[in-house]
Amino acid sequence: MKVLIACEESQVICSAFRARGHDAYSCDLKQCSGGFPEFHIQGDALREAYSEKYDLMIAHPPCTYLSYAGTSHWNDPGRLWARLDALKFFAALWLAPIEKICLENPKGCASPTIAKYDQEIQPHYFGDASLKTTWLWLKNLPMLLHFEQLDLFSDKTHVNKPDPIYVSESGKRLYFSESISGNGGGSEARSKSFTGIAKAMAAQWS
Repeated sequence: MKVLIACEESQVICSAFRARGHDAYSCDLKQCSGGFPEFHIQGDALREAYSEKYDLMIAHPPCTYLSYAGTSHWNDPGRLWARLDALKFFAALWLAPIEKICLENPKGCASPTIAKYDQEIQPHYFGDASLKTTWLWLKNLPMLLHFEQLDLFSDKTHVNKPDPIYVSESGKRLYFSESISGNGGGSEARSKSFTGIAKAMAAQWS
């Protein structure tokens, strides 16, 4: 298949599809950090999405103004217009002329504003010992299969749910995002895809 991984500079998902023989390209306004610039399109993801060249698109619309993680800033000056712009971008990706589409985002207002999400997943469902609630919007794609236990028909894909990295004085448990932020990674590091999920997408959607 011809595959577009929109809004990806890490090339984690692009590489997973390439490993299975697909003609996959990452696309982002930034330069790629995955080490394969020959498979990266530095430019407008919407222009690529509407080029009618692709059979499958997996896209990661920016979540800064959509995620419920930032509700304490929900009504800050300028946030409303930024949120509307982010929703418009999300909708444009969802309506792209591509047969198979997956949009990925954390919990946020894109569901149900644009469309209700189809599946909620965690990295530890697919072998990465991290907790990061992720919603998938799926068009002409099946939900990703994952298995808690080994049985006669399937291999176990789950690993143990991780312990919290830190428990605040208020009792709030902090997991993946906060741990990366504390190491200086910031939002860019927190947004990188997990290899287990990427491999599952490439294997199950091929």
